[in-house]
Amino acid sequence: MKRGFIFDLDGVIVDTAKYHYLAWKNLANQLGFDFTKEQNELFKGVSRKRCLEILLEIGNREATQEEFDTWMVEKNVDYLKYIENMDASEILPDVPRVLEFLKENNIPIALGSASKNAQPILEKVGLLHYFDAIVDGNNVTKAKPNPEVFLLAAKQLNVLPEECVVFEDAVAGVQAANAAKMMSIGIGDKNVLAEAQLIFTDFTEISTNFIKDLIEK
Repeated sequence: MKRGFIFDLDGVIVDTAKYHYLAWKNLANQLGFDFTKEQNELFKGVSRKRCLEILLEIGNREATQEEFDTWMVEKNVDYLKYIENMDASEILPDVPRVLEFLKENNIPIALGSASKNAQPILEKVGLLHYFDAIVDGNNVTKAKPNPEVFLLAAKQLNVLPEECVVFEDAVAGVQAANAAKMMSIGIGDKNVLAEAQLIFTDFTEISTNFIKDLIEK
């Protein structure tokens, strides 16, 4: 059976979470309340629409549909300003090593992300050429923990879901991978990502031999 590898973007390949946080914080401040890094944890792996709904709940604010749509756009414009100057220095440790090893061994690689800016980010940091398929917020209608994004990625790779390995840093993403019957590997805090089948702090802890074993299983 052919193995497929699927990577989330934010917090797995690059650390754009800090830019999302700053953009949401700016919007919250504009609306008259603060937004903390602790509260930002609620936004991991969540769609932009749901993030704004949560933000308004935190600030106890209501919005007309017009206001809601306007704030969604404002947040994204602000975020895009932050990521405009991204380059390879933003790539998280040892990610290129893992991607290169998979590519050398002709293993299909997909991105499975809630981000609607996934492709331009991969271009900016110079990793786009590694990916055989990109499934992001522009392609799906259901946000994680719904498995749609990963099931679509598997389909585009022409790999059975149960033969896929998913790298995720968010609880919702791990739950989506599990729901898709894929192997879930958490990247981050073992206490937060307890539902993942395996957990590593980052890719520096994942040896090439470990990846090789995954491929050959």
